Amino acid sequence: MKTQAFDVVVIGGGPGGYAAAFFAASSGKKVCLIDKRAELGGTCLNEGCIPSKALIHATEVMHLAKTAGEFGLTFSKPKVDLDKLRKWKQSIIKKLNDGIAGLCKKKNVTFIKGRAYIEETHLLRVETEAGQQFISFENAIIATGSQPALPATFDLGNKRIMTSTEALELEDVPKTMLVVGGGYIGMELGSVYASLGSKVTIIEAMSGILAGADQDLIRPVMAVAKENFELLIFNAKVSKMATKGKQIEVNYAVDGKQKKSLFDKVLISVGRTPNSVNIGLDNIEIKTDEKGFIVVNEQLQTNHSHIYAIGDVAGGVLLAHKASKEASIAVESILGHRVTKESMVIPCVVFTDPEIAWCGLTETEAKEKGIAIETSKFSWAASGRALSLGRTDGLTKLILEKDTQKILGMGIVGPGASELIAEGCLAISNGLYAADLAETVHAHPTLSETIMESAELFFGHSAHAYNPKVEQKSTV
Repeated sequence: MKTQAFDVVVIGGGPGGYAAAFFAASSGKKVCLIDKRAELGGTCLNEGCIPSKALIHATEVMHLAKTAGEFGLTFSKPKVDLDKLRKWKQSIIKKLNDGIAGLCKKKNVTFIKGRAYIEETHLLRVETEAGQQFISFENAIIATGSQPALPATFDLGNKRIMTSTEALELEDVPKTMLVVGGGYIGMELGSVYASLGSKVTIIEAMSGILAGADQDLIRPVMAVAKENFELLIFNAKVSKMATKGKQIEVNYAVDGKQKKSLFDKVLISVGRTPNSVNIGLDNIEIKTDEKGFIVVNEQLQTNHSHIYAIGDVAGGVLLAHKASKEASIAVESILGHRVTKESMVIPCVVFTDPEIAWCGLTETEAKEKGIAIETSKFSWAASGRALSLGRTDGLTKLILEKDTQKILGMGIVGPGASELIAEGCLAISNGLYAADLAETVHAHPTLSETIMESAELFFGHSAHAYNPKVEQKSTV
């Protein structure tokens, strides 16, 4: 049996996997990267983050054209060329695929297209088109990601029932569409199809959309959703689906009452499941939890200390940038450095209209955990930049430790929230206080100013807002 030997082998070529492989190679390690696809980038690049954001941008342009009349600009009704839109989306993916492949070669990472199976504690078997290969390794990083969950009840083998993967292929724009699940994927893709002309209904088992975000941040998104979607149904559970001619018949219950509706297409968006099955974990008894996520410690090591797991397959928030950060932590640990994932501040972003982003502690979490906090909220109605954009429905919010004013969390809703939230991550990671943000000069007029203004408002000296709790006391 001929075996190739490597210092580090990485299973999975997504944003966690290729980041880990490149970092390890740049640090002098002999690295092998294995993925079942020929194109690197994983779900995020090929059928997730990147294509969805491309389509969201396209529909945002359509929205701007429709609303530009408020500024005195009138455009004819947009015409959608689906074929051209798909090709444009695919061209973005290809450029990024090619870029990662080029870096793989430049960094001298050995890439193998195939399915990897852990045979022994230091041995992998890879099934390739040319046959089996065996690889020995000193350290391994499992970065196999996750896939959309499709409950057996809904898996009818009918192409009209989609997960996010199929929805992003954008084969057509159905007249009617049901989205099961009001989380970030359901809301984002539902918004895309609604903008393209579908009558979209959202069914969510919880009492509202986007579980995890504070209600004051969700409110502006909900207002837009009510305008764009045909129907939003909460506290509802889908019990059955069946093919009825060229439509899908959906049975669901709302507050105990049974209902039935027909849709041209259905998008199932009820979470994701880890890709931890059939990769050989049982061969060396790597531990997983009840949902199949690999159990890791603070250094992202499995119960075999030389084998790591990062990204979606290791659980936690299933976000690409979390996987990329964990990649660096795992490699640092392999290099012998003292690192931990404990201090990671991971921003959560939803690319709805308007965008929502938050990091650190939320107000809801603080109440649940009994943590004493103070909040400071700056409405974008007082932002000159927001007014010039015609988007005053935004809000910037700080979560502060009650006694010290240390920044524990930040939340933003509004256009560009995804770009602004990094300042909150930086502040929390470095143990900054409200005064630090208030004293930092921000360019005017910008949306980033709302972060400074929120901090200034807490102390009662904002130039564009009034804090009666502080300012009334100062005048007494």
